[in-house]
Amino acid sequence: MTDPNRPDTVHVETGRTDTGRSHNPASLASEALSLSGDLVRKEVALAKAEISQSLSQAGTAIGFIAVAGVIGIVTINVLVAALVAALAETDLGPIWSAVIVGLVLALLAYILLRKGMNDLKPESLMPSRTVKNVQRDAQTVKEAYHDK
Repeated sequence: MTDPNRPDTVHVETGRTDTGRSHNPASLASEALSLSGDLVRKEVALAKAEISQSLSQAGTAIGFIAVAGVIGIVTINVLVAALVAALAETDLGPIWSAVIVGLVLALLAYILLRKGMNDLKPESLMPSRTVKNVQRDAQTVKEAYHDK
């Protein structure tokens, strides 16, 4: 039975305390390596999850760009039809209607294109949580070694 007010007794032959923990440098280094390995595995798992999320976001952004391209082609068709109608007729009703529709579609294509391009910026796709965690972990390890 151990006394809680008394420090652990270290056995010379085994290097272990009454609680079963080893205090020799080799076991401490082994425990530190084990904990470091666990930390690295968790950080890699977080990075994989963030990269997967970023790839999904990139897929959506590419979808916006594709839709903007299709709408852009339709816009060109409408504007060309408006130009043809303007040259073929002198009545302004149908021509201006086509121009207005073409301009609205052009505006919509521009908005979707900008949204897709902004979502593909590198800072939007970077695994920022992982970077922050790795920096925090490195600082913690650095502080732990400076304290000893």
